[in-house]
Amino acid sequence: MIPSPSSRDTPVPEREFAFGKPAQGWRLRLYTIIFEADTPAGLAFDLALIGAIFASILVVMLASVESVRAGHGDTLYAFEWVFTILFTIEYFARLACVQRPLRYATSFFGIIDLLAVLPTYLSLLVPEASAFLDVRTLRLIRVFRVLKLSLYLAEYQLVVHALRASSRKIFVFLSMVLMVVLLLGTLMYVVEGPENGFTNIPTAMYWAIISLTTVGYGDIVPQTDFGKVVASLVVLLGWGTLAVPTGIVTAEMVSQGPRPRPTTRTCPVCLSEGHEASARFCKDCGAELPERRAGMRKT
Repeated sequence: MIPSPSSRDTPVPEREFAFGKPAQGWRLRLYTIIFEADTPAGLAFDLALIGAIFASILVVMLASVESVRAGHGDTLYAFEWVFTILFTIEYFARLACVQRPLRYATSFFGIIDLLAVLPTYLSLLVPEASAFLDVRTLRLIRVFRVLKLSLYLAEYQLVVHALRASSRKIFVFLSMVLMVVLLLGTLMYVVEGPENGFTNIPTAMYWAIISLTTVGYGDIVPQTDFGKVVASLVVLLGWGTLAVPTGIVTAEMVSQGPRPRPTTRTCPVCLSEGHEASARFCKDCGAELPERRAGMRKT
């Protein structure tokens, strides 16, 4: 519950982390470094982390090349374990400094962080599991925290809000497109028939989707004159179809107007990000936010 205005003027009792440890000391300092990029230490940590992710992905890519693996397989294997151990330490450090470790472990980033280290350990039992190490690329989503340049983060959130606001309109539009694809697929199945590659209605619908998006693989091509006329209309219809969702999202973005520029401040309770620089409480759960300390980067 968000505290009332009167309660904000009174001292807030010291909150406890999980395991009974106070929300201060080394855990708070570690939390600020790992989860926020507004301090020099936090920015350096995020940059080092992204560099390590890129390097580990490069190692995985090189290991998939037979000639490189034959000459430097042992070195690449050693590097892979070094990165895995580093990411494992980082994962447990995140669990140690958050107020609710289970909530972080089951969050999107928590699951991605876990999947980034599991394949290497599983490869000891199932060698093929190492192929899933490329899941580490998903961790690069954190680049939005480093390239915070709050301008970029604000525009990113603007696009997200516009997509959410226009989701129902886009759903209705896609439903109409699906009905058009069904009608066109059925028509082409009747016109062309199995002898020209349109063996069934689902196959004809596949052709309609490919033609409507103006991709045109060419694996199924109408042979009759009437079928070619229908195909021409479908391609022309595709030009207008692609422009509709773009216009919907653009209109929503314009209607929302400018939004406050967020920071990388993270709530220690629900782990939501993007709070304003002057915020004292979480915009999602109402928990008190850690105070901004000296050395914070200005947005």
